[in-house]
Amino acid sequence: MRRLSFLFVAALLSVTAPAQTLQQWRDSLAVLNRLISNDPTSTDLRLRKAAVNIELSQWEYAVEEYGRVLELDAKNLSALYFRAYAYNQLRQYDMARADYEHFLSIMPRHFDAQLGLAMTKRNLGRKTETSDDLNRLVEMFPDSALAYAARAGFEQEQEQYDAALYDWEEAIRLQPQRLEFQVSRYSVLWALKRYDEARRLADTLVKQGVPLSALERLQPPARKRRR
Repeated sequence: MRRLSFLFVAALLSVTAPAQTLQQWRDSLAVLNRLISNDPTSTDLRLRKAAVNIELSQWEYAVEEYGRVLELDAKNLSALYFRAYAYNQLRQYDMARADYEHFLSIMPRHFDAQLGLAMTKRNLGRKTETSDDLNRLVEMFPDSALAYAARAGFEQEQEQYDAALYDWEEAIRLQPQRLEFQVSRYSVLWALKRYDEARRLADTLVKQGVPLSALERLQPPARKRRR
């Protein structure tokens, strides 16, 4: 889930700075704190500060800062979206769910918020709702490889291997260059005891640079066989 949703901080908040060291992030935070003290009603400055809090894994501070933004602008989508992320990091899943749902009431067709809500429900143990949300995500975004991959990952987790295999193959059809999709398909083939297909796929993946040892770790111990 983190991989699917949270490389978007810079894009959503228009942060264009290159990768920074830990000390540079702390220096940025100090500068932003000084600026905010001079302009406490600036939502832009507060959003940038919260983004730095996220970079520093200061989840409580990020939640607090996004809350201040929402006090100034109750429909601020950046604050709702990333506060939900911060709540998830704090394992406050009910709060994250509320923020995603508020976000989606304003922008219903936002892919990442839809996905974030589904994964939050997964974390809450709401399997049926998660499945329904992921089905809806695929219906809304039928050309999205990530939608199929998200559903496949959940199905695989639930040991629904036939469904997972179909979705991994759809994800691969849409983005054939994504080796991680192929690796996931490999693990499902092993779970389905389709060993010959799995070995042929392994040969292809090894030629593409995936270590054989990494693939072998995906095999259930009782099913490992000598190549």
